[in-house]
Amino acid sequence: MSPYDVVMSPVMSEKGLMDIEIGKYAFYVHPEANRTQIKDAIEIVFDVDVIKINLQNLRGKVKTMGRHSGRSPKRKKAIVTLKPGQRIQELEGLA
Repeated sequence: MSPYDVVMSPVMSEKGLMDIEIGKYAFYVHPEANRTQIKDAIEIVFDVDVIKINLQNLRGKVKTMGRHSGRSPKRKKAIVTLKPGQRIQELEGLA
C-alpha cells in the first residue's frame, strides 16, 4: 500500500484543530493500515518525525431514508504526536 493511500484526510473537528497547537494531528486513515504503515506514511508525506500514534476504530452510523436503512462506512482515525518543535505546514492555517 502506497503512503499516499494510507493517509486519507485530516480531521476537521473542533477538537482536532485545537490539538494542532500542542503538536497532535488527527487523520482519517485506511481501515486496513496498521501503526507501522501509518507512521511511515506520515513521515514520508509530511517530512516530520512521529513519536506516538493513537488509533480509533469508528463504526459507521445507521442512516434511514423512509423505511430503508443502511450504514455509512466504518473509518479509522489516527492521532499522531510529533517530535517537539515540529509542525505540518500544510495544516497550520486551519487552526
